Amino acid sequence: MNGTKGGRGRRIVLWRHGQTSWNLERRFQGSTDIALTETGVAQARRSARLLAALKPDAIIASDLKRAAATAGELAAITGHQVNHYAALRETYAGAWQGLTHEEIVARYGEQYAAWKRGEPVRRGGGELETEVADRAAPVVLEHADKLPEEGTLVVVSHGGTIRTTIGRLLGLEARHWESLGGLSNCCWSVLGEGARGWRLLEHNAGTLPEPVLGDDD
Repeated sequence: MNGTKGGRGRRIVLWRHGQTSWNLERRFQGSTDIALTETGVAQARRSARLLAALKPDAIIASDLKRAAATAGELAAITGHQVNHYAALRETYAGAWQGLTHEEIVARYGEQYAAWKRGEPVRRGGGELETEVADRAAPVVLEHADKLPEEGTLVVVSHGGTIRTTIGRLLGLEARHWESLGGLSNCCWSVLGEGARGWRLLEHNAGTLPEPVLGDDD
């Protein structure tokens, strides 16, 4: 996908789902299908009103309840149909799923430390982060390729899947993906199309993207 001369090119907004009860308890959700809390629904409605101002051309989402419900709030405003994909689900983390952060560190301390160092780790016997990117990034790119010039795609997914997808689209080595940092509930990151591929314009934002003044282009 080439950059657009004289325009800002296409944009991909990667939007994390709203709050769940397991988020509050700091439990590793992974692919477990946990619903939004009332606060999570309110977060999704607020964020949807903001993101609707970007006039998105398409919405795709994970098929897990927390992401699908978040996407539904934006669809209700824009009138777009949401295409749901299992490929956009959160990382499957096997035995880690349902455990609190403290329980993971206590039971799987070496594995956790290796993951934080950027080593390829099957957390809880689950997926590698590169495998998550292998399934998620192609779906995102497929829909981005269908956008009109200067079009916007909204991807509603999960913190880990969004981070790995951003890392893959930016061409970063997998060991550096963790340095991108996480996303808060119902916050988003924005990738913009440039002459040399995708670039990160906003990360963990909760307000509408602003133009970068004084940048190198």
